Amino acid sequence: MARRPRIAVVGSANVDLTTFTDRFPQPGETIFAPRFDLGFGGKGANQAVAARLCGAEVFMVARVGSDLFGPATIENFRKQGIDPTHVKQVEGLSSGVAPIFVEPSGQNRILVVKGANDALQPADVDAAAEILKSADCIVLQFEIPIETVYYTIAFARKHGIRCIVNPAPAQPIDLAALQGLDYFVPNESEAQTITGMPVKNAEQAKACAEKLVAGGIRRVIITLGANGALVASPHGSEHVPRYVVKSVDSTGAGDAFIGSFAVFLGEGAPEREAVQRANLYAALSTTSVGTQKSFYNRARFNAEWAARG
Repeated sequence: MARRPRIAVVGSANVDLTTFTDRFPQPGETIFAPRFDLGFGGKGANQAVAARLCGAEVFMVARVGSDLFGPATIENFRKQGIDPTHVKQVEGLSSGVAPIFVEPSGQNRILVVKGANDALQPADVDAAAEILKSADCIVLQFEIPIETVYYTIAFARKHGIRCIVNPAPAQPIDLAALQGLDYFVPNESEAQTITGMPVKNAEQAKACAEKLVAGGIRRVIITLGANGALVASPHGSEHVPRYVVKSVDSTGAGDAFIGSFAVFLGEGAPEREAVQRANLYAALSTTSVGTQKSFYNRARFNAEWAARG
């Protein structure tokens, strides 16, 4: 039986406000939308839930607001089996929220109001140092202050802890701060924004990933949605194909990939197999509506993996 990894997520917790629409309104236009869904989200929280559902022991370092969403978010972590000891409310700030708009094809557009997520500081990482030191892997995203991301990467490097960074939403980065980072995992648009290079196909993804690796990152994985993923290291690159599913909502698929990948890698799966498994886990998450609510538990995933893997 695979060992149970310990995953620490230092990142965001939001409430997702998802509207399903047949089309987007024109400026000044009001239209009816057929359906609305409210659920817990945020890239950090989503990745934590995916990791927990895949069987890891998970703890979260995050900040939520002094509004009705704050206590509910903390309670959701508890219900999911995630340790929320270092999830704190910040007085005077709202919780993070994400209005999400989904087209019939499953394509989504997302706005993020960071709220209390922007209050997660390097001192909060220090306050969680003991529990972070016990982790097999630390997972980060860009929905918290970038200086906190860099500080946590340095913390992981100092203590020999594997670190995975999902640079979402994309913003300019200091490559020097990412020297020696274990895994940098953007999607196509994030990779394009960060490097200024086009990423429209696997070949362009390869060139982009190689540039990032040349900058000192150990491994780069560019997730390509329906086209799978491109994995690059100083030793070369490889395209890992997709799995075909009937997608209804792609929201949270990238988070499903990150959280599950951290677990599969932590269990000792070879890197390529961990990416393959994460590709399937992410694809399966698009077959139902929502983010955390759409993620498979390990038993359901194992059945799909046995049938398709």
